Amino acid sequence: MRKYFFNLLCVAVVLSIAACGGGANKQESKVPEYRVIENPIADINEFQVEPDGYIVIFDGTFKGWRGYGKDYVPQKWIIDDGAIKFNGSGAGEAQDGDGGDIIFAFPFKNFELELEWKVSKGGNSGIFYLAQEIEAKGADGNWRLEPIYISAPEAQVLDNENHPDGKLGKDGNRQSTSLYDMIPAKPQNANPFGEWNKTTILVYRGTVVHGQNGENVLEYHLWTQQWTDMLQDSKFSAEKWPLAFELLNNCGGENRQGYIGLQDHGDDVWFRNIRVKVLD
Repeated sequence: MRKYFFNLLCVAVVLSIAACGGGANKQESKVPEYRVIENPIADINEFQVEPDGYIVIFDGTFKGWRGYGKDYVPQKWIIDDGAIKFNGSGAGEAQDGDGGDIIFAFPFKNFELELEWKVSKGGNSGIFYLAQEIEAKGADGNWRLEPIYISAPEAQVLDNENHPDGKLGKDGNRQSTSLYDMIPAKPQNANPFGEWNKTTILVYRGTVVHGQNGENVLEYHLWTQQWTDMLQDSKFSAEKWPLAFELLNNCGGENRQGYIGLQDHGDDVWFRNIRVKVLD
């Protein structure tokens, strides 16, 4: 079993739904009881800072990384020729015990992320940010881990030409580096499967900018009426998915910060040169 070392282990904290603010009327939207789990946190001071101010959060090992809702890296995530690779099963989002999404276990607030990625033919993945680890109470009274995308915006990672998502959604809003299911990346300048792409994500006091292969491709503003309206027009609306709407409408939680995550969507995908500049 792989072992990783972190500087803090917190206990689970149950957040009051009433304290989360914003969004649709809680009674009408029927948001279930939920809580944020505070799992191991990485010591960011242990990571290399480059001359341009970026922190290297992938040093060729899984130092600082773990599975979402886990204290270890699932075995289907490996290091392959200087990149983090997910060994896909082709089963889509049907994650199993050896897979699942992974996160860098330090919460960022105002930052710029840059990384490179490539996918196999027909591949699908994603880059999450401001993620929280969420459990919700089911009708049986038991707590269950919710998927990472219930609390985190997603920059799509996709083979646009060969995966069905490239032709679904609205106006290409499920193509690569789009804000998944909400804003299309334009211009859509992704390289084809098997070739490296560079994605950048800037988050600063609610302003979010996605960049792809050297061009800014979208901008939006969190915690605004624009953001609420986009959620209401997506699969994360208050009517379709009350908990997702509640969490995404207030993404980052009370402190407006969260984890960077990489998605297991069942396909082979690689990530490398992962760096973050803190903008606080």
